[in-house]
Formats: sequence, structure tokens, C-alpha cells
Amino acid sequence: MKKPILILLSFCLIMAIPATAQKGGLLKKVANSMTNELLGKPENPNQGPEPTCECDQPVLVMNMGGKLKLDYKELSISITDDGRILAKHVGSDEYYVVKDGVTQGPYKSGDPRIKGFDIVNDEVPEGVDQWVFKYKEYISKQGEEYLITFGGKTYGPYALIQNFVVTRSKEKFAAIVTEDLLITRDLAKRMEEAMKNAKTDQEKMDISMQYAQEMSNNMGQGNKKLDINPKLVTNVPGATYDPMETIGGNLNSKMKYDEILVSVYDKVFDLQSKTLLTVRTDILGIGDLFINTTNTKYAAQGYGNLTFSDNTKLAGLFNPMLIKVDGKIYLAYMYYSPKKNSIMQCKIPF
Repeated sequence: MKKPILILLSFCLIMAIPATAQKGGLLKKVANSMTNELLGKPENPNQGPEPTCECDQPVLVMNMGGKLKLDYKELSISITDDGRILAKHVGSDEYYVVKDGVTQGPYKSGDPRIKGFDIVNDEVPEGVDQWVFKYKEYISKQGEEYLITFGGKTYGPYALIQNFVVTRSKEKFAAIVTEDLLITRDLAKRMEEAMKNAKTDQEKMDISMQYAQEMSNNMGQGNKKLDINPKLVTNVPGATYDPMETIGGNLNSKMKYDEILVSVYDKVFDLQSKTLLTVRTDILGIGDLFINTTNTKYAAQGYGNLTFSDNTKLAGLFNPMLIKVDGKIYLAYMYYSPKKNSIMQCKIPF
């Protein structure tokens, strides 16, 4: 029998229900139940299938129900080593702190109750230096140059910072820096303004010659030889990595727990320039990369999946990260459970 006929029959049955039953709400229940059965709609929208990444003993991260009635798709979540969780409502200045499955908030940025969490704002205000804005605890400006202060020691000054990372324990840092520039920011700004005001090609040529001479004079001032090559600055003992040997290498403090590594296309190095592993080219660039403690296995995150080096895959997850529990390293991830209407966390020994 086709669905239109079934729906007509169900309508007739509903109309036959006494008026007294309708007053008690029975009509609505029967109508919804039969429509759901006929059209294939679930009675409870939250009772969808669990994602394939679910595990046997997940830990409750955050209950979306209760008074808050939050939508997990609108939250950005981070977790600390001690188990505290900070959830930010995307697009607003609202934060929630979760501890042992209990959610408190919302709080505004600057509230002492969210102090101690790493709150990174990717939107750098106009006219503000990005390095000082994002890493004000460690980086400051001395005139036009940068100073790095870490562990009570000051490094610099440097004309340019290309890369800067800090480990999760905040005990190690590394930066790719350049001590000198052929052209200072002040000189570049003056040259740009002069070029804007030039009315003829000859004037532009004269300005170019003038500033080229000024750059040449700067190079010879004080008999100082300019060092314009990028170099590594770090407090990691025994570091020998040379950025000039692997142009385009990026420092990374999240690939391996509490270690700083360097990624260059499909290769991953440590700061002693030792190659730790080669990444499969078919999963390069899909997202963050995580490496286990023995450098024998890795996982790449992308599009809600974790793809492992042995070609296994976990789907329907988010916020993967390396954590340390009772001295052991795990690759943890979160997923939304429709049945529990909650965000859950699983962890894999890694």
C-alpha cells in the first residue's frame, strides 16, 4: 500500500477519536506517532545514531541540556591538563567553565573565574603587532625590535620573528628570528610615502637611488656586519636545528606532547635535526598532526575525522589533542552524543 493511502487512513482514525480524548492531548500524541512511523521521522530528534568514533567508556565533558540549553555546534572547547574545560560561545563574549560534568557560566572575558585558561583571539586589532598581541607574556617591543623573555632570561633584540611556539607545560619555547633587516620599518615607511608623492618616473627613480644609498650606508654603520639569515632561538638543551638548511620549516609544539618539532612538507624533525618520520602524502595538509611517544604512529585530523598512519579512521569527532593522565600520554577527542545530548570524550593510549 502506498504512503498517501496510509496517511489518509491514519487521518480517518484520528478523526474517529472522541473529543474528550482530544482535550487530554491524546490526539496530538497519536497524530505525531503515526506521522513519524509513516514518514520515517524519529519521535525525539536527539535520539539519532551515535557517531562511529564512540568508545566503550567515554567521559562526560558537557551536558547540553538543563537550564543552559546550548548547541554544541556553536561552542569552541578547550581542555587543560587538570581536566578543566572552557567552552566559548562562538560569535559572542560568553564563556562556560566545566568541571566534573558540571557547567557554570556564562562569564565574560576578563572574569577571574576563567583566568588560567589560554584564550587566544585570532583577530588582531588594527595597528597592533600580532606577536605582542598573541604572546604578550613572552614578547615585547624595544623600539622597532623584538625582545623575548622566557624563564627569567631575555633574548634579543631581533628585527623579525617568523615563528614562535611554547609547549603545553610552558617550560620550553622556540622561535625562528632574524637579527637584522636590510631595510628598517621606518625606512620602508618613508620610502613608501615618498613614492606616493612622486609625480614622474624620474622622481621615482631618484627616490629609489636615494633610499638604496641610505640602505648601503646603514649596512656599513659602526663596522657591523648585518646578520639577515633566520636562526633558531630556544631554551631546549642541545638544539642544533638550522632553518637555513630546511627553508619553509615550521615549528610546532602540538604534534608531540610537550615537545617542539619541525615540519617540512612530508618530513618531521626534532630540534636536533633528526628525522622522526615521514608522513603519507595523501593525508598531508588535511589538518593537525599527532605523533605517538615512540615516533612509530601518527594521526591526522581533518573534516571531523582522525586518519591514522595504518589507514584506520575514526569519524564524527572534534577537538583532538594530546593529554597526559597519570603519567601516560593519550590522544583524546570529543564527540557529540545524540542519545545523551552531551559532549563526550574518548582517549586512546598514544
